[in-house]
Amino acid sequence: MAARAAPLAVSGQRSAVIVFRPIPSTARVLLDLLARPETHSYGSHASQRADLHLPSGPGPHPVTVVIHGGFWRAKWSKRVSRAVSADLARRGRAAWNIEYRRVGDGGGWPETFDDVGAAIEALPGVAGSRLDLADVSVVGHSAGGQLALWAAARRDGGVELRRVAAQAAPCDLQAAGAAVELLGGTPEEVPDRYARADPMQLVPIGVPILLVHTTGDETVPLVRSRVFAERALAAGDEVRLVDDLPGGHRAHIDPRSQAWDVTASWLTGQNAPP
Repeated sequence: MAARAAPLAVSGQRSAVIVFRPIPSTARVLLDLLARPETHSYGSHASQRADLHLPSGPGPHPVTVVIHGGFWRAKWSKRVSRAVSADLARRGRAAWNIEYRRVGDGGGWPETFDDVGAAIEALPGVAGSRLDLADVSVVGHSAGGQLALWAAARRDGGVELRRVAAQAAPCDLQAAGAAVELLGGTPEEVPDRYARADPMQLVPIGVPILLVHTTGDETVPLVRSRVFAERALAAGDEVRLVDDLPGGHRAHIDPRSQAWDVTASWLTGQNAPP
């Protein structure tokens, strides 16, 4: 396997810390996509499932909840996050790759949000001695990034999330057209739902935040992450913004990409803040 540097930008400044790590081969990624991980149900609906990817060794392993994107719509599933979940497990973190009801398959408001919360709260039931529930983080790509920020901002859950990484996230739901389907109306029609779901209105999130956005993203404008970073910083959150990486919108869920490497390195503490 090859190796490359993974420099990290911190709140607009270049970090002096450069770490070299191996990246998976294309063959390894394909095998990860075809693998059948350990699957658990946290409800009766077909979408109320999650895959558990475990590191080698007995544990207990720290955990990262993985939330896939796809405009919150049923067309996309947790399968798109399978390769990065496997990569997290190789790096020493158990990955809890969750599915949830999406628009077109019983999801929307409040079902999508109920499922994300329920999937996280199901972790103690599958943990045993394998998972370290004192060290649980969450990462989400695209629409999953919005859900990850929402989950991290919750104050009524039993499982505490220690940090959140949002990749190319629509952090401002009032500017996201697909949010009208998700929330069942415009900001003028259902303002209370936006107030409870929109990361821009949920700050301070209350845990360390990593925002990662590629320069070639034509799906979610990069400015969304920049504006949210400013809002969260002003509210008192600890925020790291990496917004100068190559690639398009889907680079974040390719474990061979720099965008994913930066995210996974932060989640595993390989590029921790000074």
